Amino acid sequence: MATAAISDGICDQLFVSIKLECPRLDELGLVPYLFGSHHVAGSWDPSKAMPMEQEAASVWGLSCVVPSQHETLDFKFLLKPKDNSSRCIFEEGPDRSLGCGSNEVEIRNALFKFNDEIGVVECKILVETEMLSSFDLAASWKAHQEHLQPKTRGAHDVIMNAESESRAKNGFGSGLELDLEKYIVPTPNMGSGVVYAANLTENPQSLLHTGISSNNDTTKGNLHNSIKGDASPNHYASSKKCVDGRNVPPHEEQRAVFVDRGVGSPRFARPTNETISMSNIKFDSEAKGMPAAEGAVAAAAVADQMYGPKEDRKLAIVLVGLPARGKTFTAAKLTRYLRWLGHETKHFNVGKYRRLKHGINQTAEFFRGDNKEGVEARNEVAALAMEDMLSWMQEGGQVGIFDATNSTRSRRNMLMKMAEGKCKTIFLETICNDQDVLERNMRLKVQQSPDYAEQTDFEAGVRDFKERLAYYEKVYEPVEEGSYVKMIDMVSGGGGQLQINNISGYLPGRIVFFLVNCHLTPRPILLTRHGESLDNVRGQIGGDSSLSEAGLLYSRKLASFIEKRLASERTASVSVPFVTCNLERNIFIELFVRYLIQIWTSTLQRSILTAHPIIGFPKIQWRALDEINAGICDGMTYDEVKKSKPEEYESRGKDKLRYRYPRGESYLDVIQRLETVIIELERQRAPVVVISHQAVLRALYAYLADRPLEELPNIEIPLHTIIEIQMGVAGVQEKRYKLMDAAGI
Repeated sequence: MATAAISDGICDQLFVSIKLECPRLDELGLVPYLFGSHHVAGSWDPSKAMPMEQEAASVWGLSCVVPSQHETLDFKFLLKPKDNSSRCIFEEGPDRSLGCGSNEVEIRNALFKFNDEIGVVECKILVETEMLSSFDLAASWKAHQEHLQPKTRGAHDVIMNAESESRAKNGFGSGLELDLEKYIVPTPNMGSGVVYAANLTENPQSLLHTGISSNNDTTKGNLHNSIKGDASPNHYASSKKCVDGRNVPPHEEQRAVFVDRGVGSPRFARPTNETISMSNIKFDSEAKGMPAAEGAVAAAAVADQMYGPKEDRKLAIVLVGLPARGKTFTAAKLTRYLRWLGHETKHFNVGKYRRLKHGINQTAEFFRGDNKEGVEARNEVAALAMEDMLSWMQEGGQVGIFDATNSTRSRRNMLMKMAEGKCKTIFLETICNDQDVLERNMRLKVQQSPDYAEQTDFEAGVRDFKERLAYYEKVYEPVEEGSYVKMIDMVSGGGGQLQINNISGYLPGRIVFFLVNCHLTPRPILLTRHGESLDNVRGQIGGDSSLSEAGLLYSRKLASFIEKRLASERTASVSVPFVTCNLERNIFIELFVRYLIQIWTSTLQRSILTAHPIIGFPKIQWRALDEINAGICDGMTYDEVKKSKPEEYESRGKDKLRYRYPRGESYLDVIQRLETVIIELERQRAPVVVISHQAVLRALYAYLADRPLEELPNIEIPLHTIIEIQMGVAGVQEKRYKLMDAAGI
C-alpha cells in the first residue's frame, strides 16, 4: 500500500503526466488508450479504457490525479482503430506500475504486435510523476499549461484542460449555430420577467382580512389582487407544511472554509465567541401513511431522521440595515436555503405591509425621523407584520425572517418584546461601504420597487430615494444588543467580514455557515444532464454506462455552446504572486479558484465523457453529484421493477420524494448530500457549469428556482438541454437551450 505525503497539513496528490510519441499511429488511423487497475485508467476493462488526447501530429497525452492512500496503480496501453472501437491491440510485455512516492521521470518504449503486414509498432513513452497538494494543483493550472495537457482525471481533484489547436479539426463545433438564441425553448412554470423580490414574500394576512383603509384605494385593490393571484415563483405563500411539517436533521458536524470535492460536510472555522450545540435526532420506528414495501419503510425511517424535531424554540431572523444594502435579497436567499433543507420558513417584508395600508405614493418626507406620524405609521405596520409572523409560528412555522430597516434601537426593542417567550431572536445586519455598489443598488431599487411605479421621471425617483436614505442615516443605530450577525461589505464581491455575537444552537450555526459563503455577485449557473447514455437507450435505471452516438454528439455541441456562451465571461489569466507563508498562499489560492469559470461533473463516466470535449476550463468531479442510488433496482427498467417488485413500484409512485430504493437512496437523501454542492455554488463568483444526472439536477434546480420540495421529483430536466439560471440582486431568471433531441436529430 502506498502512502501519501503530508504538506502543510494537507494530503499531497500524485500528479501523473503520460506522453506517447509514434508517427505511425496517425497514418494507421489508430488511437492510444490507457487502462489498468485503478478506476482512473479503466479498471482492466478495455471498453472503459481512457483515450489519450492528440496534442501534435505524432504525440498523444494523458494526465491524471491519483488520490492519496491509493493502491499501487498498474496500467498498460492499448490501441484502437478510429473507425472500430471494438478491436484492441494490447501492449506487449509486463504491466507498468506507479506508486505514490517521490517525483520521478521514466522513459520506456511500448511494443504493439500486429498479425498482418503492419508488423510491430514501437512507441516512445514518457511517464512523469510529481507530488502536488490540491491547492498547488488548482492555483498553477494556468502557469503549468505546458505540463497539464488536455485530460486530467481524479476522483477528488480539479481537472485541467489546456487550449487545443485541433478543436476545429476534431469537429467540436458539430454544426452548432452561432446564434444561441435559436436554441431557446419555453421554460416550464417560471416567468421570464424580473419580479420585485419583496413582492415574493409572505402575504400580509392581518391587513387583507381587516378591511383597513388606504390613502390609495386603486393601489390597495391592485396589491390585493396581485397578492391573491400571484403568479410569481412564491410557491410557499399559502402552502402547507412540507413533508408533514417536519424538519431536517443536523449533520454530524458543522465545518467550513475549504470544501471537500467529494461527499462530506465542509470544514467550519468557528469564531471565538460562537458556540454551536447539536440536538439529538429523535427516531420514529413507524412508517405512517406509507405502503408496506421495503423501500417505503426505509423511506419513512430516513424521513423521520431528517424531519424529526431538533429544537423546540422558534427562530426569528430580524434584518437590520439602511436601504439598498441587499437585505431583501439576502433574506430571500436564506429563506430559499432553509426551505430546501426542509425547515418551515417564511419571509415577511414590512414594506409590503406599508404599501398595502398606506399606499405607494409616499415621498421621502414620510421617512423622516422627526415626522411623528410617519414614525408611528411605520411602527404600526412593523408590529402587524411581527404579529402575523408570530401567529404563523404558533401554527407550526419554525423560522420567520423579518425584513425591514429596523434601524433604531427602539424599533428593535419593540420587536424583541413582542417575541419574548415565543421565539428566539437573532438580528442580521447588512452593512455596505462601497459607493459604487450602493449607487447601483439604489438605481435598481427605483427601477423595480412599487414605491416608484407611478414615478415617470426616473432621475427624480433616484433623488427622492437618496433623500429617504439620508433621513434613515440620521437616526441609524448599529446593532449592539442581543444575538446578532453583521455582514460587512459582503455585497461588493470582494470578500468582506462576518461578525458574530452570542450565537448558539444547531440551526443558528447552520444559518451562519450559509451566510459566510453567501454573496450577491451576479453570475450564471448552467445545469445539464449528461449526453444520452447506452442505459438511457435501453431504459435502464442507474448504471455507469458510456455515451451513445447521440450522447457523444451532444458532448461536442455542449463544448461549442459553452465556448460561445461563456467567452465574454471568461476570467482573465491570474498569476500567483509571491507570498511569505503557507497561510497566505492558501488564502490566495482559495480566492483564485473561486473566481474561475468551472465545469463540475459527477464521478460517473457518462458525465465525465460529456465534459471531455470542453477545453480551457478547470473541471471538478464530485461524488455528491452522482445519480440517485437505485439500490437493488439498479440496472433494471421501470417495467421490470413493476413486474418483479410491484410493491416497490406502487410505493414509489405514491410518494417519490420520500421513497427510498431498497439499499439505495431517496430524493431526501440526495438533498442531504448536495448541501456541500449548494454551499460551493453560493461561494463561487464566476459561472459554473454542472453536468450531472436527472434526480440530482432536479434537487439543484429546486433550490435555485425556489420550488417546493413536493414538486421536486416531477421537475422537467430533459436530455440535451441546458438550463441557465442567472442569480443576482435583480432576482433569479431562467433560460433553457435545447441543442438537440435525444435521438441525435
